[in-house]
Amino acid sequence: NRREIKNGSILRLTTSPDQEAERLYSGIQSKNVDVKTDSLKKLASLSQDVTFAQEFINRNGLKQIYSIVEEGNDTGEMLAHTLKAFTELMEHDFVSWENLSTVFIKKIVSYVNMNAVDASIQQLSLSILENMVPTSRLLFELVKKEVTLDRLLTHLQATNAQLQLKAMALLIALLLAATNAERRDMMDYLREKNIRQFIHKNIVHSSEPLGDEMAHYLYVLQSVSLNLCEHRMRTSMDPYSQEQRELLQSLRQTAFESESEAPASSFSTERRRSLCAKEFRKLGFMNNSNPAEDLRRAPPGLLALDNMVYFSRNTPSAYSRFVLENSSREDKHECPFARSSIQLTLILCEILHVGEPCSETAQAFYPMFFGQDHFFEELFCICIQLVNKTWKEMRATQEDFDKVMQVVREQITRTLALKPTSLELFKTRVNALNYSEILKLRQTERLHQEETLAAPVLELRERLKPELLELIRQQRLLHLCEGTLFRKISSRRRQDKLWYCRLSPNHKVLHYGDVEEGVESPPIESLTEKIPVADMKMLLVGKECPHTKEKSSGKQNKDVLELAFSIVHDVEEYCLNFIAPTRYEFCLWTDGLNVLLGKEMTSERTQTDLDVLLSMELKLRLLDLENVSIPDNPPPIPKPPSNLNFCYDFSQTEQ
Repeated sequence: NRREIKNGSILRLTTSPDQEAERLYSGIQSKNVDVKTDSLKKLASLSQDVTFAQEFINRNGLKQIYSIVEEGNDTGEMLAHTLKAFTELMEHDFVSWENLSTVFIKKIVSYVNMNAVDASIQQLSLSILENMVPTSRLLFELVKKEVTLDRLLTHLQATNAQLQLKAMALLIALLLAATNAERRDMMDYLREKNIRQFIHKNIVHSSEPLGDEMAHYLYVLQSVSLNLCEHRMRTSMDPYSQEQRELLQSLRQTAFESESEAPASSFSTERRRSLCAKEFRKLGFMNNSNPAEDLRRAPPGLLALDNMVYFSRNTPSAYSRFVLENSSREDKHECPFARSSIQLTLILCEILHVGEPCSETAQAFYPMFFGQDHFFEELFCICIQLVNKTWKEMRATQEDFDKVMQVVREQITRTLALKPTSLELFKTRVNALNYSEILKLRQTERLHQEETLAAPVLELRERLKPELLELIRQQRLLHLCEGTLFRKISSRRRQDKLWYCRLSPNHKVLHYGDVEEGVESPPIESLTEKIPVADMKMLLVGKECPHTKEKSSGKQNKDVLELAFSIVHDVEEYCLNFIAPTRYEFCLWTDGLNVLLGKEMTSERTQTDLDVLLSMELKLRLLDLENVSIPDNPPPIPKPPSNLNFCYDFSQTEQ
């Protein structure tokens, strides 16, 4: 490694690896216990160095370590150093784990199974077995047979955190090396022994913070548990399977058995078949004559059927409410239970990575997973009710099915990212994250993405506002100059009279007068009445207007209230009353009159127009800064130079 040594590095002179290896090789064979212990201690620390490890192994040093473990009855400090040295030497992969003798392995296993052994020796023994298990099937079977799950659970419940960690590491190694059938049996046994409750109480909610290594093991355990669903997920429904057909029929019976007055058996075969098809359609199956077809798609396969059956059996009231509520809705607005369940199961499998191999580094486990038996099914029960809730919030029809499921996926992933500690907390949070909240979050994220919320951009936005507000004012006044046709609302006459009002080009006088039907834009001279802008006192809108107070109440009156405004003018406080033809005209006229009165424009249209103009102006201004990140703080202005003599003097011509 000479080339790696940098200039200026401090080098420490020490004995060469081959000399040190020779000395320690002799030292560990010494009859003097102190010399032997010291040699083993030094060997344990030096074995991390690859060059030294190679020299020591070349001298057949591992054979000496095997003999110390196989023959020695000592369980003290010397054994701890021996096992540590062995672990470090094996880390370099110079020697295969399969070369180990059965005697050596059984000796290591005995340290794990004995009670009266120092914790550090048990930790090292568990670590050695953990490294051994993945290397070959024979070693896996040997360790699985010799170290029982009960023994591992005893270590897992130890108060020593390191011992607990190593026991968990060996348990995970055994689970990963097992076949699918062995893994399922092991998980069933662990479930019987309540490992989930223990982990939830003593590891996830321990007073000590969770280390990265333990977090990874919990992630793997979660992943292995969820992957037990993979077989059902990848299996399509078999329409000839009696068991599967009965499960499907149980869904229909649970939802509709109370509805049918006469027993189905009294009907003719044809009648019974059409009744079943009708009920399966109400359940939300696409293929109501043969609902098994809907479950042929794998994934989610039979897992979707399992989830639906679990929901109908464990929360029958919620299930009946979902189905009956939607079967009584208008056709186009009903939320299809079966179709939603099949798609939701697929979404949950994707979010929870069911059927995917475990990552070697991930630590992303969900604390609530260990707080609940039947986690996947219980999560489904919460989320299928969320689908119905979101469907109603979005006022969705069948065409919107994919949009609704996309929103539901977002609701679930956003809530899971908050790492809720229990399913109850998940349920509360996911229900609080309704459709309008999702829209707000999307809007905010889009603005962040466009960098329109960066501090300098917000400052620029504020600077642009006055200029753009002036532009809106000009537009409002121009609209008033063009004028608008208004109707006179009269309770006595059917044919309402028309009148026209417009502002003079110099913005000093409002001209108005009655016009005939069909006249679109009468000349200003034909409008006989006028009000000088200087005489205008105030603008009244809605309920404050005198002409709305006189009218009778009712739907029409409510519409009129939203479009009514009045100008108070003259000393006698005479009012000119308007009913705008549309909400758009109402906004433009009230804004324009407020401008003439020297007041702020208050209509919702002003805010919309301002947002559009600001957005457009900002995009134009930031066009050159595309893909350039804008800093939050301006760069510091450099200090002025000490002198300014660097200017070139052009007055002197070169000689």
